[in-house]
Amino acid sequence: MPKKLLIISPYFPPVNAADMHRVRMSLPYFEGMGWQVEVVTVAGTYSDMATDELLQQSVPPSTTIHQVKAFSKKFTSKFGLGSIAVRSLWFYKQQVTQILKNDQFDLIYFSTTQFPLCILGAYWKKRFNVPYVIDMQDPWHSDYYMTKPKYRRPPKYWFAYRLNKYLEPIAIKNVDGLISVSLSYIDELKSRYSVIKNIPAAVITFGAFEPDLKIAKDNSPMFPSLLDDRFINIVYIGRGGEDLHKAIAPVFKTFKLGLENNMEGFSKIKFYFIGTSYAPTGKGTATILPLAQRFGIGHHVIEVTDRISYYHVLLTLQQANALFIPGSDDPQYTASKIFPYLLNRKLVLAIFNKASSAIPILQEYGVKHIYNYDEVSTVNLNIFFDQLINGNTANIDYNTNAVDKYSALEMTRQECLLFDQVLCQYALYHAS
Repeated sequence: MPKKLLIISPYFPPVNAADMHRVRMSLPYFEGMGWQVEVVTVAGTYSDMATDELLQQSVPPSTTIHQVKAFSKKFTSKFGLGSIAVRSLWFYKQQVTQILKNDQFDLIYFSTTQFPLCILGAYWKKRFNVPYVIDMQDPWHSDYYMTKPKYRRPPKYWFAYRLNKYLEPIAIKNVDGLISVSLSYIDELKSRYSVIKNIPAAVITFGAFEPDLKIAKDNSPMFPSLLDDRFINIVYIGRGGEDLHKAIAPVFKTFKLGLENNMEGFSKIKFYFIGTSYAPTGKGTATILPLAQRFGIGHHVIEVTDRISYYHVLLTLQQANALFIPGSDDPQYTASKIFPYLLNRKLVLAIFNKASSAIPILQEYGVKHIYNYDEVSTVNLNIFFDQLINGNTANIDYNTNAVDKYSALEMTRQECLLFDQVLCQYALYHAS
């Protein structure tokens, strides 16, 4: 008889939010691993995130999906409470409580960066004796921005910092298992809360989900090309921010020198930074183009702050000549969503903090141009640019073992192993 898993994921297709992709890519495989899954999400009408209807093609039609309401953002924003976690918290409590009254579940799984919702895990565990797991895709309570000037802090940081500091212990002290994209996130939580030092925990990245490439290709006529094919196009798609400048600056510096020494070759290159702001369409502030302008190469760099749909992302990566993945200067940050880049088998340049878990993954795949801040040099980068200018950008053959190891299927298997460990330890504890 399959075990029953209740997943809490406030964002879910067709809403296109980065933190729902782990759930989306795992759903096709859970049943084959002995887990019957139901998802509880927030109805899309209460979300201000962009949607992508094609995302629904990847969700198994048999999946049971419950939708909860949320308070209107127009109302809650007057009090400075705009996050979907806060707006939906009361509705989640009511509806999931009813679900647990009517049906027996073995485990609750919070897979989201909307962390305030995770405090409900402690409530449902106490009331219904159901253990829960939290997926730490990002740090929850962090001091990272405390040392930064106010203009570099996120909006409403003062309130969010204090809210997270209060809520995190409620959820984490009672959690039965942790999944994370970074070992440092787990280590920090176990250090901060000694009561969880022996609970099951696993580092599981987001996987590479091959079916997405077919969906993108089958629907390619829907999407306009964002690139100018008269040029050699280097593309990055993802959030921007000054914390990426440490990775981007050496590239711009080397490119500037390249223009001075080989104008004919380097003038063929354009950089694209797409979807760099979380702000509503047309209201984003450029954070990469100003850096390019300081280096005097602004006319070679295009920054599109507006976000594009997920499958438009995949097609644009396919159309690029090369891909660039810059990492944050936050030592805890990990680019857990690197796999759409790798699926496309393009020439990749990646620069990260040396502590980032992305580096060993990229090395396993066989990516040649992967550097940390301390070792990247003009010599390294000129080799990359020369390869690009000379047209040596044919499809890359990655390490087959790495391709299999980091597939969405294998990542789901790792999730299920963790779930089984949690159930086993929970049963032993309550039997003693």
